[in-house]
This record gives sequence, structure tokens and C-alpha cells, in this order.
Amino acid sequence: MEIAIIGGGAAGFFLAVNLKTFAPQVEVTVFERQADVLKKVLVSGGGRCNLTNTFEGVTDLKQVYPRGHKLLKGLFKQFGHRDAYRWFEAHGVPLVAQDDHCVFPTAQDARAVTGCLKSLAAELEVTVKTSHRVETLTPSGGKYEITFQDVRQGRLLFDCVAVTTGGSPRGESFAYLERLGHRIETPAPSLFTFNIASPALRGLMGSVVNPVSVGIPCTKFRHSGALLVTHWGMSGPAILKLSSHAARLIQEKAYRFPIFVNWTNETNSETVTGILQDMAQRHPQKKISGLRPYDLPARLWHYLIGKSGIAPDRKWNELGHKGICKLADTLCNDRYDVDGRSTFREEFVTCGGVSLESVHRQTLESKTCPGLYFAGEVLDIDGVTGGFNFQAAWTTAYTVARAIASHIPTA
Repeated sequence: MEIAIIGGGAAGFFLAVNLKTFAPQVEVTVFERQADVLKKVLVSGGGRCNLTNTFEGVTDLKQVYPRGHKLLKGLFKQFGHRDAYRWFEAHGVPLVAQDDHCVFPTAQDARAVTGCLKSLAAELEVTVKTSHRVETLTPSGGKYEITFQDVRQGRLLFDCVAVTTGGSPRGESFAYLERLGHRIETPAPSLFTFNIASPALRGLMGSVVNPVSVGIPCTKFRHSGALLVTHWGMSGPAILKLSSHAARLIQEKAYRFPIFVNWTNETNSETVTGILQDMAQRHPQKKISGLRPYDLPARLWHYLIGKSGIAPDRKWNELGHKGICKLADTLCNDRYDVDGRSTFREEFVTCGGVSLESVHRQTLESKTCPGLYFAGEVLDIDGVTGGFNFQAAWTTAYTVARAIASHIPTA
């Protein structure tokens, strides 16, 4: 029995090695369109590979998977983050969980992960062919025929095919799957930082506040976490979570939209007003610039004072109720206009892809094409930063490997 895996990334390799483990007698070939495999794994996590998360504090998968959380809730019962942790350690990759719950190889090197997958694939005799970009995928007499762009070879037929090509911002990348009757959710970038054309803000480059809350006015989108001011605008977990959850809305607005920042992360602005009033009563003769609420960075505090129309050398007893309310409003509802996006490091995540309504949820097999499966980001599944996207790749790949193996007669 011959199996083709289209896509030589995390999901593709994990699927291949697990399938060969479950069913050593099958012939498995991985086709990768680029000249090398596992490239995204190598650059992820700043070259360290944040390959999963402990999920501590995650009470609802929707918090970390804007799309696909319902599907993953069921699949995680078969292969979840603890299973992934044990799998990699059992295959020679010791892991460590950081204080922020992100899991990395103890070696702090993504090559520990790619080396493991490549070595295991070679040991299990998985065939890997690079520079093979799929041109057509066609059902043919109970099998699947695959042709490739710029590759001269005869007709290649396979008993089963698994598509693990990852996400893509270009809808045409899914055209051959759409022709087979699958619904394609329009792709959109879903993990990026915000460009903000404000020289004054950019002058605060390097300032970090944790936690803040950020949101898009007049929408349900509001998220908390650390925020980093950069030379192009804003980054950090709070921004990345917002970009992920609001990906489709932001795309509709052509990446030009307003946001607000609550530098205090307080849910009630009256609480902030009360804290400022208390500071004024306790330190009436001190300069406003000399006392910082919420341990805000000094440069940021001076900036916010100025943005409130208050001179930095004024004393607390000179503010008055109106001045305190204005300062509280700036702290809780600081407005900016986003005028573009930037990719987060070398990582690129998209929402969209093959609709989850087009697959059987227990096996990820196509509803329209028996013997055709999907795993990884080619599905309309994506997570926030923190190892969640890789975990979805491991889980869906394992699910497909089990499903295919269950149809293979034991020798």
C-alpha cells in the first residue's frame, strides 16, 4: 500500500513517522515543494522551537484557538499536549517548560526537533522528495493520481493521500482541493504585529508593560497580556492575541483600524481614578512625573502625562478632579490608529483553509474523497503564539496516521 504525504513540514513528518510506526509495511512518500523540509520548525521560537504548551490556565480552548477549538477538544483526548511531551522525550528530545508555560527542547535549539524527525523518518524508510510542487490531485480508479509542476515523471498513483501543506495567504494555493469539492475558508494572516505611525510612540521603543489590555473599539475583541513598544509600532502577546482572534475583521479593514490600550488592565476605570486621587492626597507636593502608578516605565509615564495635556513638572495637588479624570482616561483608553501589519519574527500563521465541515471530525478524512486526509494548518485551525499551532499539527497528524493505519490489513 502506497501513501503520499503532500507537505514536508511539522505535520507531514509527524504523520509519516507515526504512520510507519503503526504500519511498517506501507510505503510512505513525503513530497515537499521547497528545496528543504521542516524550514518553519527551524525558525520557530527564535530558532528554539516552541513545540507545545503546558496549557496551564487555559480553561477554554477558544482562548488559544480562535478557529478549530471545538474539533481539537475532541482530538486532544486521543493525543494532547502531555502525549506530545512524552512522545518527543521518548524519541530523544528532552523538553523543558518555561514560566510562561511554553515548552522548548532542553537544548534550546530547534535542530533537536528537526533532527529527531529527520532521523526517525530515515530509520523508518520514509521516502522524502523535495522540490515537488503539486499541480494536480485526481481520483483515479479508487486511487489518487498526483502530478507535479516542473517535474518530469510518469503517472504517480497512491492508495491514500494526506495533505499537510500548511497555511497560505493565497487562495489559489487551495484551488486543487476546491476542485475536489472541498469548501475553502478564505485565508488571512492571523499572527502579526501592528504598524503605528506615531514618532512619539516609537520613541518609547523597548518599553514593556505587563499586563495591559488591548482591543478594537465597538467590537467584542479585547485581549490581555504583555505589550512591547517597537520601532514600527506595537508587539507582544497582547497584540498577537488580538491579531489572531480578530484576523478576519482586520483583513476586511485592510489592516487600517483603530485600537485602544488600557495600560492598567483594570476592568473599571473608576478604580484607576480612585488610585490617582489617592496618590494626589498622599503626595500633594510631589511632581506627577515622579510617582508612577502600576509600575509603568518612566518614559511611558512621562509620555502619557504629556498626551493627557498635563505639564510633567506639575504637582499632584495642582491636577484637580478634571485633570485626574483626563489622566485616568488616557491610562484606560489610549487610542491609536493601526496602519499596517508586520510578520511576527520569521513565523507566519494564517487562518482559513480547508473547512472543518469538509472533513470527518474523528479521522480528518475528506467527506467528498475517501482516502484523502488533512492535517496541520491546511485545515481552518490556528492558534495564538505559545506553541499552540505546533500542538495542533502534532495532534491532527497523529489522528490521520491512526486513521490511515486502521484501514491497512495486518500482514
